[in-house]
Amino acid sequence: MSEQQNRKIIHIDMDSFYASVEILDQPELRGKPLAVGGNENRGVISTASYEARKYGVKSAMTGKLAKKLCPHLIFVPPRFNRYKEISKKIRSIFLEYTDLVEPLSLDEAYLDVTSNKKNMKSATLIAKQIRKRIFDETGLTASAGISVNKFVAKIASDINKPNGQLTINPDEIELFLENLDIKKFYGIGKITTEKMYKLGIFTGKDLKNKSLEFLEKQFGKSGTQYYYIVRGIHNSEVKPDRTVKSVGAERTFQENLSSEIYLIERLESIADELEQRLKKNKLAGKTITLKIKYSTFAQQTRSKTIPYFISDKDLLLELAKELLFQEKLKDSVRLIGISLSSLNNEEKKIEKKKPEVIQLKLPFKDI
Repeated sequence: MSEQQNRKIIHIDMDSFYASVEILDQPELRGKPLAVGGNENRGVISTASYEARKYGVKSAMTGKLAKKLCPHLIFVPPRFNRYKEISKKIRSIFLEYTDLVEPLSLDEAYLDVTSNKKNMKSATLIAKQIRKRIFDETGLTASAGISVNKFVAKIASDINKPNGQLTINPDEIELFLENLDIKKFYGIGKITTEKMYKLGIFTGKDLKNKSLEFLEKQFGKSGTQYYYIVRGIHNSEVKPDRTVKSVGAERTFQENLSSEIYLIERLESIADELEQRLKKNKLAGKTITLKIKYSTFAQQTRSKTIPYFISDKDLLLELAKELLFQEKLKDSVRLIGISLSSLNNEEKKIEKKKPEVIQLKLPFKDI
């Protein structure tokens, strides 16, 4: 039996986390369409309650469009300190079962329970137990996906949402992926989905029928990844200590700005916030990136790499201003941000091994 098939991976995903926390703290909001973040005139929604989703409201949507879709939508400002507080409680539950916990965000994480602290053989039962613990101790629901690798577990956790779970055993993986709409494959975004549709790739089976050479020609290095993942081959390990690759801060304005002078004023407060985040995490970086989102929602980034590490707000601001004046603004600006990468915590890059072809149709008990 292969090493991959010996693994038992759980992906836990909280259900509409931010919205659920707001409903938990404000019970009068229960059963009502709710959006966290943004407002009916500006801003972008972080998440929406399931009642709001019935109207087509979803994360990353503008508040203006969301209000148009759902006129009685309730907007609530985000409270990230509260979300972090609950996320910490949830993570402590995970750590009672395994130290191999890889957080993806405040509301989701991978767990490797192949060898676990409870000596439980069934990852399916562990997932049920964890979800019950989360509900009993926080009042919130979570969904889970269970399989032998992170990719399949991630997709599976979304199938029976909210408050459900799905286990995909090794001998079920290929058929499960073959029948899946390509847009539901984790890592295949909207643009790639549209390109695949044009190429006649609508399902996992269609993708599987394409040769490695064809996929590499059409999608480059990503094509290699698509070739293997549709066959259920994904060897990435659950990494409890994920290296932070960048740190940033940004602002969305109440009114669009067209003057560089006003933008510099905003950059000063952004640079100050970024400095605080960097110092808190004892980080510094060499590559600064200025992010600009225009009133048309077109987005532009401008970057510069310097030969030494920085974290000081004055240096951050000077470099950001240099990038701002690098070229004329294309339109009025609705959002601007600064991020720092090439951080001093990056380890030496290890040459990636070629994906190993693994026979999946072997018996695997008690997942």
